[in-house]
Parts: sequence; C-alpha cells; structure tokens
Amino acid sequence: MLTSKQRADLRARANELETTLMVGKGGVTEAVIAEAENQLTARELVKGKVLEGAMMTPREVCDELCEATSADGVAVIGTKFVIYRFSEKLQQERNQVGRAKRKERKSNPVRKGAQARRQAAKNVREQRNAYFRQQAIERSIEKARERQLRGED
Repeated sequence: MLTSKQRADLRARANELETTLMVGKGGVTEAVIAEAENQLTARELVKGKVLEGAMMTPREVCDELCEATSADGVAVIGTKFVIYRFSEKLQQERNQVGRAKRKERKSNPVRKGAQARRQAAKNVREQRNAYFRQQAIERSIEKARERQLRGED
C-alpha cells in the first residue's frame, strides 16, 4: 500500500511517461496481464490506456490489473491509468550504478585545501583555548594558596 506522498511522487514521475499498455475491446486478457508483468519488472511504473471499444471503465481495468499483478494503482485520469510495483531487478541495477558513481568520484584539490585550512584553524583555536584554560586553572590555584597563607598569618 502506498502512502499519499509516495503516490504523489509516482504521479509526478508518470507525467513524462509514454503510454505503453493498451487495453482494447477484449478487456483484461492473459496477454495484457503478461505484458503488464513484463513492463512492471522492467520499469516499476507503467502508464496504460483503455481504448473506446473496451467494455470496462479505466478504474475497473486498473483494479483488475493491480489484482492480477499484485501492483498498486497510482492514478486513474480519463481513459489513462498508472500502476506501480517495486522491482528487485531494477533496484539491483540502481545500486550497481550508484556504487560505480561513488567509485568514479574524483577528489577536488580546492575543496581539500579549504578543508585543510579549516582543520588547521580549528587546531590553533583548540591549542589557544587549552592554554588559556590551563592559565586560568593555575591562577585559581595561586589565589587559593594566597588565601591560605593570609588565613594562616
């Protein structure tokens, strides 16, 4: 089951899709279901159209296809419908492409230099803060000793 945000995202992605699945006067046949299965495996998102000669409404066609292919109905507008089913095969391909992109990433020398300067400035600040912290501790110890000596004299 899709959430409303997922459905909205899928509808937006479906806007640029071409209509690839046609349902004619024969209705939802085994051939239409097999084609829908193939397209869902290859693309995850399929846009279809119910032709005028069909004896079914686009909503009925969408519901039947979703039931037969265990997909989710995304939208039905006019004579067109959009269905979605997650595809493991497509996800594996995306993962491979993502890994390849990460490996190909080259280092940026300007960015490295800026990072090195920031790190050096941070180290200087930390050293300065540690020095002043140590000085404050030593002063407080000296003041405590002076109070003790005054109290004893």
